[in-house]
Amino acid sequence: MSKLSIISELWQFLKVRKKWWLAPILVFLLLLGALIVITQSSALAPFIYSIF
Repeated sequence: MSKLSIISELWQFLKVRKKWWLAPILVFLLLLGALIVITQSSALAPFIYSIF
């Protein structure tokens, strides 16, 4: 199963089941995950982790 099919299946679920309230939660989780991945190898990592 490719990543694209998982995303399209999730989109179909949101569209068919009218679960639009899940979209902001998913966006927030994606942004938080991207922030953690980006800051892992940077000089900002100690400052970002001290926030949490």
